[in-house]
Amino acid sequence: MLDQSSPTYDPSPSGADAMTRTLDHNIAALLARRKRDTVEVSFQDKLADIITGFAGSMVFVYLHLAIFGVWILINVGILPLVKPFDPSLVVLAMVASVEAIFLSTFVLISQNRMAAADDKRADLNLQISLLHEHETTRLLALVAEMAQQMNIRTSLDAEIAELTRDVHPEKVMDKIEREKEAKL
Repeated sequence: MLDQSSPTYDPSPSGADAMTRTLDHNIAALLARRKRDTVEVSFQDKLADIITGFAGSMVFVYLHLAIFGVWILINVGILPLVKPFDPSLVVLAMVASVEAIFLSTFVLISQNRMAAADDKRADLNLQISLLHEHETTRLLALVAEMAQQMNIRTSLDAEIAELTRDVHPEKVMDKIEREKEAKL
């Protein structure tokens, strides 16, 4: 029985099962790949992600407000409960600077890993788009040939001739680069 909440649910009996199976297969494959990629992350990358996640939280902000606030209040003499230990606040500035260096490094590590994952997804999307373009070109060529054999003429015949030619991605990229250079 089909899941009626499926985004591809089709109450008609023909084709619905195949679409659901394909969708289920694609979702399962993507989830399996994401799980595998997560398992393969090194300890250092996991640690960087944990630290980056914590540093990007409001708990981190509140903790720093409390620690730095108390530090400042003690050392400028507003809280006389404790003797000032950093009256010029130089140590506080040094601690904050060192922390910023490490935090920015952890953020860069996480961003580099995410950028690599984004590159993989972009490559996959490009490959799927190129495959789709190739399939569409073949379908257009087939339909154009059928129309020609049936002596069907349309106002689109000139466009169809161009659309049935394969697109060469390297030539498209070369043209984009030439046009960018020309605008500079």
